[in-house]
Order: sequence, then structure tokens, then C-alpha cells
Amino acid sequence: MEENLAPGALVGQTAPTGALAHAYVRVEPVPSLPPPPGTVGAIGWVRANLFSSPANTALTIVAALLAAWVLPGMVSFLLTDAVWSGADREACVAKNGVLPGACWAFVKDRISFFIYGFYPIDQRWRVDLFFVLGAIGVGWMLWQNAPRRDIGMIYFLIVLPLLSYWLLGGNSWLGLSAVDTARWGGLMVTLVVAGVGIVASLPLGILLALGRRSKLPVVKFFSVMFIEFVRGVPLITVLFMANTMLPLFLPDNITVDKLLRALVGIGLFASAYMAEVVRAGLQALPKGQYEGAMAMGLGYWQMMRLIVLPQALKITIPNIVNTYIGLFKDTSLLLIVGIFDFLKAIETARVDPQWAAPTTSATGYAFAAIVYFIFCYGMASYARSMERRLSVGDKR
Repeated sequence: MEENLAPGALVGQTAPTGALAHAYVRVEPVPSLPPPPGTVGAIGWVRANLFSSPANTALTIVAALLAAWVLPGMVSFLLTDAVWSGADREACVAKNGVLPGACWAFVKDRISFFIYGFYPIDQRWRVDLFFVLGAIGVGWMLWQNAPRRDIGMIYFLIVLPLLSYWLLGGNSWLGLSAVDTARWGGLMVTLVVAGVGIVASLPLGILLALGRRSKLPVVKFFSVMFIEFVRGVPLITVLFMANTMLPLFLPDNITVDKLLRALVGIGLFASAYMAEVVRAGLQALPKGQYEGAMAMGLGYWQMMRLIVLPQALKITIPNIVNTYIGLFKDTSLLLIVGIFDFLKAIETARVDPQWAAPTTSATGYAFAAIVYFIFCYGMASYARSMERRLSVGDKR
């Protein structure tokens, strides 16, 4: 008896007795059902992230109430009631008994002072060029697909510091007049100090971490002593030592620039913290990584450069960036030792009688908070993208 095949039916279906037997074969798969509406889209994200449990729901409600209490006042002060234009304090004083919001006219009028400090006006193009060269170097290093990143590293670590020193300080060969560091100030100084600290802390921290794990007693002893001593005192103490105490130990005919002393102090301070961050990454690696590298016949420095350090630094990316963010914010302590950084420029400008208004100080500090947030959030965002990129191979 011949079987008739009908597309779209199930295999093994039997016809009634006395009738022709038919076999049905389905040629198209059954369409999959869509996910429940409550688990996808905006509703699904809200349920999964904000209301996934009673405790999460309570925290969401508390956060919403806190935002409803704080945000309207912030928006009112910073935006809707703010003063955006004016020539002096009269634009930001109370009118008809009503106090205005943020005095952004003050920031607009003093923005150049916030950036350059007392740097000569006719020479500020050198600072602008320094910003451009620095942006090129940072972009070259951070762009993962940038061409010839080996050359970019040489530019960032060697060429850029030399060019920056000649541009900002002056160089007779280049026809640039000398500008004393006492006239440097504002955001320029903050970026210089933070940049030097960030660049110097990682290699010094790696050497100190390796020294602390060294089997050579002398190397280990001095590494441990340096790390524990520096980490045992606050940064402001280090800055006071570098600014006040260091000249007392030098001969009378030798003077060290105040800014250079601060740069050395901050670089050493940050390297001690970075050493512990790197050491945590080294300890997190399985022992088999070291044994496998030695089994391949690699020497100590080859093993560290090719096998151990890349994995250790990858593990500690969040902690490294956290140290960088803390270092960038700690540059605000420079004003205590008389270095004219970004926050010191705002402190100086806010007491100017020309802009002595009730909201001037709050506006200056708000502007500083925004600038610090932009830089710190940028570093954190880049670190998150690096983590996602480097963790692709670890996902199962």
C-alpha cells in the first residue's frame, strides 16, 4: 500500500482502519514564541534592576524620594535661576529680596584665570599647544586600534614630557622666553601634576611590587620599608616635607623648584599605593602560571613581561584606575602648600571684590566639582570599556 506524504503534518499519524495509511512530514519548524512582555524592553529592565526583590524595591523607592528632594533644588540653582551674563557682582546680588541662583557670569569672566593662572597672556598659546600635544598623546595611547602604538608610547613617555617642559618653562633654543613656575597656575598645573603622578606611579609601583616579592633580602627590605612608610602618612604630610623640610637638608647654594618638589612627592606617594595594587594582582595569579613560564625556559624578566604582568595588570584594572582617580582629586591639596592649582585659582577668584556676591563661592565650587567629575568619570568609563574588551576571552 503506497504512503502519501503531506507537507506540514506530523510523522507517524495513522489513518483509520480500512483507509489509506498516510504519513505526514513537517517541512517548516514551529515558530518560537515571543518572550513574555514583562521580561524584555524597558519594563523588563525596570523589573530586573529596580524591583527584583523587596529589598531592591525599597532601595529604589528611597533613592527616588531622595532624588525628588535634592534634584529640583540643584536644577533650580544651577540652571533655571542661574545668572548667565553680567559684568560684575551687581548681576548676581539679590533683587527685590530674591536671591538668584548660580553666578555663571563670574565663571565666564574668570575662566581664563581658572585655566592659566598668572601665566603671561601673550604666551598662553604655549599652554594651548601643551593641551593639544597632551590630547594627542593620551588619545594615541588609549585608542586600542591606533597605528604604531610603540611609537606612541615613546612619544607619550619621552617626547611629550620634554616638549611640555620646554613649552611651559621656556627654551632659548626654541626662542621661548622663560616663565617661572610661580606664574603657572589653574587647570594647567593640575593636569601637569596629575599627569606626572599617573605616568610615574605605574612603572615605579610595578618595580616596588616586584621588589616586595623578591627573594633578595635587601631589595625586599627597602621595598617594604618605603611602601609602608609612605602609605603610613597622609599626602599632605608628604607635600609639607617636600615643600618645607627638603630645602633644610640641601646646601644653601642649591634650590629646588617648589613645583618640582611637589611632583616628586606626589609621584612617590602614588607609586607606594600602586605597588600594593600591583602586588594584589600578582598574588591573584595561580601558581601554575609561574610554573608554566619557568617550564618553558623563560627567564625572570621574560616571565614577568610576557606572562605574569599582563595578567596581573588586567586583573587589577579597577584598582589601578581607582588609584588614578584618587590621585587626580588629591591634586587639590596643592593649594595648602602654596601651589596655584585649579582649586586655588577658584579660591583666589571668588574673593575678588568685583564678584563678591552671595552665590559666587558656591558657583565656583560647583564649577570645580563639574570639572573634576568630567575627568574622573572619563577615566572610569574608559576603564570599564577596557574591562569588557579584555574579559571577552574569559566568558564562557
